[in-house]
Amino acid sequence: MPATTQNQRLDRIEEKIDKLAEAMVSLARAEEKIGSLQQDHQQTFDRMNRFSVKLDEIEKKVDSNAKTVDFIHKLFWVCIVAIVTGIASQIWM
Repeated sequence: MPATTQNQRLDRIEEKIDKLAEAMVSLARAEEKIGSLQQDHQQTFDRMNRFSVKLDEIEKKVDSNAKTVDFIHKLFWVCIVAIVTGIASQIWM
């Protein structure tokens, strides 16, 4: 009887060791996934920062272009007024 009891105890210990090994493997996999997620998060964060810098550069260019277009718009109307004034002065003089 003592031999079977010891065999049962050893079997239970072996089962517990197997479960512990499985748990450790699961923990290692979870740590790998967490590490991978952190790396993906960092890459996404870096990419967003690059997009932010590009967006700031585009905003500066758009502001510059808006000023240029505004100047051209005003120059166009000055030319139109000058032409109309020239035509009107030729007609009435």
